[in-house]
Amino acid sequence: MKKFRFSMETVLHYREQMLDALRAEHAATITRVREQEREVEALNQKFDEINAEYRQKKMEGMTIADAVIFDGVLRVQENEIQKALRVLEECRRAEEVKRSEVIAARTDKATVEKLREKKLDSYRKAMEKSEEQFIDEFVSTTRVLTARSAQ
Repeated sequence: MKKFRFSMETVLHYREQMLDALRAEHAATITRVREQEREVEALNQKFDEINAEYRQKKMEGMTIADAVIFDGVLRVQENEIQKALRVLEECRRAEEVKRSEVIAARTDKATVEKLREKKLDSYRKAMEKSEEQFIDEFVSTTRVLTARSAQ
């Protein structure tokens, strides 16, 4: 009996390696998204703190110069938040692209695995058929030999 050998085994291993690499890249993009989300959250929190301090000082009374400085600081903070949000959106788009690449690679790998399973099933059926033929031939030969020896 010959051993089962899948002719596309190297292709399957290549697809597995590609899938693993893409999964790692996808995980890295997810990490970047999470880090950027934390950065946006920190910037928003800083904005809220500055705004709260501005309101407090405004209630207590402040000079116009201080009010202008607070206003400038708040505008700079808003710009930083907007910039961070744009970066976050880019990170999310990159994550979506990587996710779709992972899905495509998983589909490609599954296709080759399905083909491998079909070939293995076909091989097993052929082996069963071969064994059945061998048993039939053995039984037939045994009957013929016992019939001749009985005569």
